Amino acid sequence: ESNLDDLRAAVKKHKAPLGLAFDGDADRCAFVDEDGRTVHADLITVLLARGFLQRHPGKGIIYDLRSSKVVPEEILKLGGRPVRERVGHSFMKETMRREDCIGGGELSGHFYFAENYYTDCGVLAAIMVMNQLSAEGKSLKQAADPLRKYFGTGEINFKVADKDALMKQVQNKYRDGKIDFLDGVTVTYPNWWVNVRPSNTEPFLRMCLEADTKQLMEQKRDELFAILGHPADH
Repeated sequence: ESNLDDLRAAVKKHKAPLGLAFDGDADRCAFVDEDGRTVHADLITVLLARGFLQRHPGKGIIYDLRSSKVVPEEILKLGGRPVRERVGHSFMKETMRREDCIGGGELSGHFYFAENYYTDCGVLAAIMVMNQLSAEGKSLKQAADPLRKYFGTGEINFKVADKDALMKQVQNKYRDGKIDFLDGVTVTYPNWWVNVRPSNTEPFLRMCLEADTKQLMEQKRDELFAILGHPADH
């Protein structure tokens, strides 16, 4: 988030309708609205899905399991097939082909396009989002705000010695929920869910949690902190 501070300041200074930030090789794109608020990549996936499914009705839209539950809800409303996948571009691209997905996105800001050889491309994502906003006659804020229905923690890192033991503890505490192991452990209840997964690249467990209310999100977040410990500094 702090990497976007200069962009936020520039958006406000120039009264821009939106801001775009690319990573070093431009395969990822981050979006900031006119108020300087980040519009997270899961919500951008919904905006892209509107265009994808207009051109290709009924196709699959891929998203990673850290995404807000608003993503599959909106894909279904648009007549598409929500396809949930574990984190990582190699998994996303393989599943896109297998499940006949036209496109989608990851929370990390990677967006995928079957129309562009199943690759991810930040520049193409930026162009397609602006085209979609233009077609809808909306600003990024106007398009994104109705999708901000739920309350999430974002991805939080914990530096831990025994990843497997802690994931087992999470599984045991919430064993009455719906549990799956697509990537780490995910527990789903009607009004909240949590995913705890080991980092592929660092000595971290990563947690994403979302709830229907802010109060429930904070309550469950604190319960998870009691198991996982203090968050690591990024």
